[in-house]
Order: sequence, then C-alpha cells, then structure tokens
Amino acid sequence: MIAAAMLVTLASTAIVVQDAVPLRAAPSDNAPVQAQLQQGDALELRGRKGDYLQVWDHRRERPGYVRAPQVREVGSAAADAPGLLAVLRFVRDTPGAEALGVAYAAAYLKAVPAREITAEPFDALGQMADRLARRASARGADARVAARVDGVAQYGIKFQSLEQDGSIRLCFDGEAWRDVLALPNASAEQRARAILGLTAHDCADATASRNPNEPLTQRQAQDVERAELLDRLGPTDWATLDEPLRNRIRLRRAGVWARVAHAQALRGESATAAGQRALQELAAVQKSELTEDDLADYREAAIRVGASRWAAEPMVTPATPTGARPTLVTRAGQPGETCVLLVDAAHGEKSPLLRRCTYGVAWLASMRVNPAGTAVALAVQPLATWRELWLMKKTPAGWTLDVLPPAAGNPLGSDMGYLEFAGWVPEASPKLLLAREQRVNGRVTRRFEVTQLASLSVTKQAGTPEQLAAFKRWRDPAWVRQTVSVR
Repeated sequence: MIAAAMLVTLASTAIVVQDAVPLRAAPSDNAPVQAQLQQGDALELRGRKGDYLQVWDHRRERPGYVRAPQVREVGSAAADAPGLLAVLRFVRDTPGAEALGVAYAAAYLKAVPAREITAEPFDALGQMADRLARRASARGADARVAARVDGVAQYGIKFQSLEQDGSIRLCFDGEAWRDVLALPNASAEQRARAILGLTAHDCADATASRNPNEPLTQRQAQDVERAELLDRLGPTDWATLDEPLRNRIRLRRAGVWARVAHAQALRGESATAAGQRALQELAAVQKSELTEDDLADYREAAIRVGASRWAAEPMVTPATPTGARPTLVTRAGQPGETCVLLVDAAHGEKSPLLRRCTYGVAWLASMRVNPAGTAVALAVQPLATWRELWLMKKTPAGWTLDVLPPAAGNPLGSDMGYLEFAGWVPEASPKLLLAREQRVNGRVTRRFEVTQLASLSVTKQAGTPEQLAAFKRWRDPAWVRQTVSVR
C-alpha cells in the first residue's frame, strides 16, 4: 500500500501547509535559504528555537529551519488517527489542497492501527491524486502545481507522462484505486469511484495515441480489462449507488464497449454483442439525473458510441450485382488492410468500378445506394472514436471517391467524431442528408446538414433535424432507427 512509506521513518513529523516556504540555514529571517519547500512536504522535527523549528528534509537530504506557523506538527500515535482523518476529510474535496491531503493521508496511515484501516484513506488518495494530475495537465497550470506533483512522489504517488495533442498530460497510475478494490471493507460507492478512476478514457486515449504503431493487441487487451472491471459491481452494490454515480458507470461502460466493438471488428470478429452493449448502456442513462458536470461526459459518450454504432448491426453479405446498379464487396489487402471494391454486373472484382483500401473498419451494413444508382455512401471507421463517410459518385470520367471526415481535427489526439449518411434527396439537383457530431479542442458540436451531391457544399444546416424540411421528408428510415445523434 502507498502513502505511509515516507513517514514510517520519521519520529516526529511536521507537514508544510504553504508553497514556497524557505528552509533556512539558521533560525533567522536573514539566514540563507537552503531550499524552497512546497505544500505537503514532510519534515522530521529535531528541535525548536524561538519561532523556528529545526527540521531535517529527507526528500532533499538537508537540515534547516522553518517558521513554526508555516507547518503543522502531526502525531503518529493511534490516539492521533481520528484527528488526522478529520483533516483528511476536510481537504479531500478542496481544490488546490491535494498535496496537503496526500500528506495527511500518509500521516493517518502511519498512526491508525492496522486492524482499523479501511478503504476511506485510499479512496481519498485516489481522488486527490487524480485531481492533481488533471490540474497539472490543464492549460495554464503554473509551476506550483508541477512542484506539488513532484512533492507527492515522496509518499509513493506515481504518475505517467503521456503525449497527447502535442503536449504532455499526467495520468495517476491508480495504485490507490487498486488498494480500494483489494480491501473487503470498501463500500459500493468507494468501489464504484475506484473503478471509474481506473477506467478513465482520457488516459487510455492518450496511451493509444502515444504510438500508433504499438501492437493493437496491447490496446485491445487494455479495453477488455476496463470492460471487465466495470462489470465487477454486482446487483447488491448497484442497488446501493445513487443515480448520478450509476449514470457515470453507464457512460463509462458505453464508451468502453464501443472501443471493444471497434477492436473486435478490426480483428475480423463479430462485434454485434459489444456494439449492442454500448448502445444499451447509453440508452440506460437517466438524463434527468445527469449533473451539470456529467453532461459533457454524456455528449462525449454519445460520440464514442456513435462512431462504433454500426457494430450493433448484424454483418451483411453483399448481394450479387445485377444490371448497372452497383454494390460493394470487401477483400483483404496488405496485412491489416481491408479493400473496398465497387462492382456491378459488368465490373466484377477483377475490374471493379472503384477500389480503395483502409486500415480501418468498412461497415458494409451501412452501404446506401441512391435511387439513380449513381452514388454510394459507406461508413468507414479508422479509429475507435473517429468515423468517416466514404461517398462514391459516378461522373462522366468514371467513379470517384470523396472521404468526408467528421471534423477538420486530429483523430490521433483528443479530437473525436462521426459523420453519417441520413438520406438521399432525389431532386433535380440531388442532395444527401448528413448528421455530424464532433469534439474538437474540447468543444462538442452536433448538426444536421443538407449537402449538394455534386459539389458537397452545405446548403442548409441546423442543430436538430426537425428544423430542416428535407429531413422530415427524405430521411432514411434505417438512420432514424439506428442513429444516436437524435437522442
């Protein structure tokens, strides 16, 4: 178990409660500064001289003096444990006091008898370490936060540094959460928080984007492990959770199962069960019980599920083409590649009308051919959180292919989205209906578009399909039944 490792060797301890506290060479305000101490640093007390405490800083391996009001002396006897726990409970939910809270958790774990240890201090450690990592990764984080990250390492708190969107984000390694799950006295609420902490999307996404050439099996195994962890809460545990916490579990399950479905499809396995599970978890969310903070997670979960939603549909076998009406077939290309072939009765696989390969998943069940047989739409998912639309069109020069992304973002970073076909508009100037949902630079947008088939220019768009007359008349019935963009 973590956190008490540093304090077990200290006979009498003082915890620094402020940032930039000078460790001086003598008990005087004019004495040279040996080091700048940070909130949460633990010092061994060795004496007192006036308003100064004589200390030894084990982290920096040097002695010195600090002013007494800038630290708090903490006891290590069993009788001191209740008081330390009370302070821990107070600072646990205080933004900016994470390093101080970690220090008090360590002091409490040193003082409390082993037989009385519960999951509470580890639950608090997980919450504070995770919050500190997020603060350190946020834009505009100052040097004080970075210093606190370094400081809590003395208590065994570890972080991973992962590159995402051209910057480094910190992720708590989760050991405190695992301690919670290992303790038989942990409550259902504590276990639920630990599971959420261990299955967070942002750090898993950062791990996946860190090296696109990393073997897929490693990422897929991580997703399967997260899915299994989220299912560890039994019916009895579930019944005791409040609805907001249940919603958070459902949202996390929806996103994780969507990733599992995409991974299974990449391996050529049936992803129907995983895709349906993702949809079921999203549909089970009680929207009236979503907190304001959870709304962003709900929108993000919908994008994750929307990107993989074709996995929930049974696999299809393309019909044999007859006449000039085209259809699509897929064949294996280079290792890891799937090649999409556009064929008709006169142009078979050896001489297709069009051929394009992808390392993503080509969802053949999504294929839609317009009434005139001159355009074909296909959903292609190169990444777990990114689905494109391939639009094939017949022109005087032959068939062409346009790849329409959901956004002009970076799918290998934190951006995500999907663009999907919603219907054909068979007018004199043919159009198609599109639904687009995306998260770019942290901002989620959703819109419905009427687009010219020839030029792909958007003629009309709105935030809901009901605002567009073309959607009322020409929307595809299958799209209405399957999409998560209308929810």
